[in-house]
Amino acid sequence: MKLITAVIKPFKMDDVREALSEVGIQGVTATEVKGFGRQKGHTELYRGAEYIVDFLPKVKLEIAVADDMVDTVIGAISKSASTGKIGDGKIFVSNLEQVIRIRTGETGEEAL
Repeated sequence: MKLITAVIKPFKMDDVREALSEVGIQGVTATEVKGFGRQKGHTELYRGAEYIVDFLPKVKLEIAVADDMVDTVIGAISKSASTGKIGDGKIFVSNLEQVIRIRTGETGEEAL
């Protein structure tokens, strides 16, 4: 099993959710986060004063999947989150040792 973590632009969230639903993903955890990478923030004007926004708003998605679904999920996220511009985000894949469904006690892939 793998944990796929994707950091994307907030306005792409609905597109990504629909793409994941189309490939059979039933559960996603989404968190509003702030961060920066190569995009390095930007300058904004507020009430006549210019200020620098170092941390940009992003959405972090966490999806637990079976090993055979990893490439499909990565493809769905990559295609639906891409704008072709800097700051589109990143996808991280890490090993997931155990999953337990609290309600039923199911473990492993059955709990996904």
